Amino acid sequence: MLKPEHILTSLVLGLLIHLPFHADAQAFDPLQFKPLFNGKNLEGWVNVNTAEDTWKVKNKTLVCSGKPIGVMRTDRQYENFILEIEWKHMEAGGNSGVFVWSEGTQFKDDPLTKAIEVQMLELEYATQHNVTDAYVHGELFPTMGMTAIPDNPRGPRSKSLEKRCKGKGEWNKYVVVCVDGVVKLSVNGKFVNGLRAAERKKGYICLEAEGAEIHFRNIRILELPAGITSPEQTAPLVN
Repeated sequence: MLKPEHILTSLVLGLLIHLPFHADAQAFDPLQFKPLFNGKNLEGWVNVNTAEDTWKVKNKTLVCSGKPIGVMRTDRQYENFILEIEWKHMEAGGNSGVFVWSEGTQFKDDPLTKAIEVQMLELEYATQHNVTDAYVHGELFPTMGMTAIPDNPRGPRSKSLEKRCKGKGEWNKYVVVCVDGVVKLSVNGKFVNGLRAAERKKGYICLEAEGAEIHFRNIRILELPAGITSPEQTAPLVN
């Protein structure tokens, strides 16, 4: 049986296949997933504001110490895409995330970035910080003044409809679909969250260090055709 993220990919590809084709157009390359992390080194990534030893590669896994707080970004921007990423926290209550459509720089005096954040929290976070357990699983929200409309509102955040994340030492898989200002999130094989009308529709992808060790692997991306995206909807280019 196909997994939900594979069904979505098949539907997207099926729609694209049936788009009108003009005889005078050049042949298109087939859509395919490509690695964002090669399992060997940090090629394709730029350390924005963390330490030299914050990010290391070990046994085909990207190991983030979590310290100091900050981000690492892709070396180019992405607009419409499907992102697959596996992650596991190594500490109870660990905090991290992946940012999409990011500015790729820290925001003023804050070490994090203006973007849409896909939250990655270890299950003990809510207990340790005495907050609602909506924090523990796959929240989506705009950061640093960016705007978006949550599908499942908890203030400006969109909460996951099911608690599907696993605890420390266990791998989780996110499938993040980003198309034309809409973000949909699958957590461990099921789509459970989303938001729409994001202020930005093109930008960098960032990984977050936020105080706790976290591991990443099998990071890959399928780029989809571009949309009608204005300069105002595009993050500034970073040199």
